Amino acid sequence: MRPVRGNRIVAILAAGGLTLAAAACGEAPKESTPGSGTSAAAAYKACMVTDTGGIDDKSFNASAWAGIQAAQKEATNVDPKYVASSSEADYEPGLRNYVSQGCNFILAVGGLMGTATTKVAKESSKSQFAIVDSGSESPNIYPMQFATQQAAFLAGYLAAGYSKTGKVATYGGMKIPPVTIFMDGFADGVAHYNTAKGKNVQVLGWDKKAQNGSFAENFGDQNKGKSITQTLVSQGADVIMPVAGGTGLGTAAVAKDSAGKVAVIWVDQDGCTSAAQYCDVFLSTVIKNIEEAVKEAVVKGAKGEALSATPGYVGNLENNGVSIAEFHSFDSKVDAGLKGELTTLKADIIAGKVKVESASAPK
Repeated sequence: MRPVRGNRIVAILAAGGLTLAAAACGEAPKESTPGSGTSAAAAYKACMVTDTGGIDDKSFNASAWAGIQAAQKEATNVDPKYVASSSEADYEPGLRNYVSQGCNFILAVGGLMGTATTKVAKESSKSQFAIVDSGSESPNIYPMQFATQQAAFLAGYLAAGYSKTGKVATYGGMKIPPVTIFMDGFADGVAHYNTAKGKNVQVLGWDKKAQNGSFAENFGDQNKGKSITQTLVSQGADVIMPVAGGTGLGTAAVAKDSAGKVAVIWVDQDGCTSAAQYCDVFLSTVIKNIEEAVKEAVVKGAKGEALSATPGYVGNLENNGVSIAEFHSFDSKVDAGLKGELTTLKADIIAGKVKVESASAPK
């Protein structure tokens, strides 16, 4: 996806869980160090600054923290800690605080932290930074990006093949590249299904050509998610993919109350793991394997290996950086022929036979 640069975007990229730490505007937030217990001399300090979604957002902040914790199991000298931001004003102080603490690895979670991370990294050239969902503008920032459009393409094809009404939908938390990349892939997957099958399944909520659609303008308002979903359902959609963090839990709630008429495709973490109370409405999940990417980066750093800003890491279908989850309770409801087509389509995308493009894809 494209780096987020330039003007500040006063928004959050994901939410839905409880922010475990907060901070006054302009001051470094209080930090938490669960799991630390290595000696100071041997420690490889892996320090993470969340965006405003908090550590328990059931999305990418939670995934990144799980990655650092997984790294500690593999490299026992890893000393993990995090700080949760309560506003954009906390980004720079949080990052600078970890520089002053001598952290060996400072992770910024989310493309909206790109500007702050670049600024602090240039001021602190001897410190190693990393960022999720953004490119790098400095040699000491290791970028972790994801070709999410590839997995979302499979999800769109799945949605079109599963739909009974011939209408599927997607909406976003905010119109920013890490969100619209999902929506682009989803729309193209539906279009591919239509071409292959001679069908006319419609996509509500997103027009890829116009790059315009439905957005909640936040990532934590479940009532807004319910409202958008109810509108989409009233228009005929029976499979919906919210790319909206905690706002999307409102979609899951509407599906739960629909008595099986509406199915949901979740994003980032397998919904049956991150939001298990709604597992019975999740047709699948477009997974972004942030946990593994972060774990590998921290383990490499802890072992003394260099983390190069170029090329950094790009997760795709081939390296399992992105994928679609198993169907869980929908497994018996998804036609065997459709499952086979998805397997073939995945192989064709990896081989380059099927091109999946998005203006928001990593460059």
